[in-house]
Amino acid sequence: MTPQDILAQIDTQDCLDTLAAMVRHKSYSQTEGEKLLATEMMRQMQALGLEAELTPVPGDRVNAVGRLRGNGGGKSLLFNGHVDTNPVSEGWTVDPWGGKIDKDFIYGIGVSNMKAGDAAYLCAVKTLVKAGVKLKGDVILTFVVGELQGGVGTRSLMEQGLRADYFVNSEPTDLAAMTMHAAAFVFVIELTGVTRHLSKREEAVDAIVAATDLIPRLNAMRFTGAASPDHAAINRVNVGVVHGALGRDLQEWRAPQVADFVRIKGSGRYAPGQTQEGAVADMQRELQALEARFPGLKAEIKVENAGGHQPMPAFEVRRDSPIVQAINAAYLAVRGETQPTGAITPPAYYGTDAGHLCTLGGMEGIVCGPGGRYNTMPDERVDIPDFLDMVRVYLLTILTICEQD
Repeated sequence: MTPQDILAQIDTQDCLDTLAAMVRHKSYSQTEGEKLLATEMMRQMQALGLEAELTPVPGDRVNAVGRLRGNGGGKSLLFNGHVDTNPVSEGWTVDPWGGKIDKDFIYGIGVSNMKAGDAAYLCAVKTLVKAGVKLKGDVILTFVVGELQGGVGTRSLMEQGLRADYFVNSEPTDLAAMTMHAAAFVFVIELTGVTRHLSKREEAVDAIVAATDLIPRLNAMRFTGAASPDHAAINRVNVGVVHGALGRDLQEWRAPQVADFVRIKGSGRYAPGQTQEGAVADMQRELQALEARFPGLKAEIKVENAGGHQPMPAFEVRRDSPIVQAINAAYLAVRGETQPTGAITPPAYYGTDAGHLCTLGGMEGIVCGPGGRYNTMPDERVDIPDFLDMVRVYLLTILTICEQD
């Protein structure tokens, strides 16, 4: 059976129904809903004849893992995606859990991030099974939890010893092949000035004025030690929280006083080959320059891991890796054009479980999934043609890596 014969057997309505059913599961991160959806994914894989099970994740959580076992002699391929979602924001005009489908889109919370990717690789395998295709190598499907806490589900799989020759992480990239993304960290900067009553403002060291000088410089930063312009291009700092007032307790009732304390919180991104320690050192030098511009100011920085969120490592794969070449070729066959490939932004700023698969698992892989342009926003949605093309690209990638027997 030729690849085109197999592609012709994709049931597009079943693919849409599969994704819509996943959207209807309210699988908020760290709730019972994510466990229920993981359990449902295990059942669906078992119904296809895959070896499937639930595996433990700290915090009484579970991943679903299935294996379509090959006949031997081929490379194995692992697909990875998370089933936990962000909460619903304000501004929705459709039911976030309705799985609504119109002529252009499928809607729902988590449909882009990232149930469309999950459903795409499940449907690719479903097509192969129903077509009676036998493979040489294994296909492993993982539906994980805890990506939104820094990838605790995928970390658990790696610590439990799950491995494959190659992987595809299907975070939303609008079908581009992302070969590199940044690592992430959260920082807190505290600025301590000198207060005076406004009548003596000239004697004060105003922490708020210093903060307004500092923040644009932070947001414009790129860190030292980038291996190439591509690596430097995914460096980024963003200040997301600023609070300034009087004293460390940030008393706001005394407005006539010059503010002597500001707390700034933000996040940084750095590329493979760079380090968190190097990034913080670069920021420390910026703080030293600030102190020189504002004599009497004291500036301190610390890294914070809050809310149980683990750091997510950077990811990189060679562009000539077999998995990159396979997915590039599949995309060309499906769309008739060259696949965008590289440190694709904005996804390269996000952080994904690919960092754990690469760093802890020692595997080569690619990040490529449907969705992205309408990600994490009211009326989150995915273009239907993109979703169905992703099923086709995944199917052809499996045939290349795992080989028909």
